[in-house]
Amino acid sequence: MSEVSVYPVTIREHHVDSYGHVNNATYLALYEEARWELITPRGYGFADIHRLKQGPVILEVNIKFLKEIRLRENITITTEMMDYNGKIAHMMQKMVKADGTVASEAIFTFGLFDMKERKLVLPTPEWKKAIGME
Repeated sequence: MSEVSVYPVTIREHHVDSYGHVNNATYLALYEEARWELITPRGYGFADIHRLKQGPVILEVNIKFLKEIRLRENITITTEMMDYNGKIAHMMQKMVKADGTVASEAIFTFGLFDMKERKLVLPTPEWKKAIGME
């Protein structure tokens, strides 16, 4: 496992559905936002991906919705690398409520995609640094 990244979020009106809680699709968008906030300050932001012609691609997601998250709640999204074997990696993300209750957890299977070759490649040192594995 790698270091844990922490990203605070306040749930806004555009995050909730007609039931008054976070819409299921929005969970994925919030998890993605937290991943961008992990890699961008470590030298692997949007411009870097396009300059290097390599970036992350999600291969699979297993998400659990454990407790509802409601409008104006403050949550923290934690991100932690689980493993990276060859070209395939696993990352655990959780949405944690202010009282410490885990509201959602997701395991993302992903790899580093080469945009010129159109295939997965082995992780580079820069990519490992960006995801907290170096």
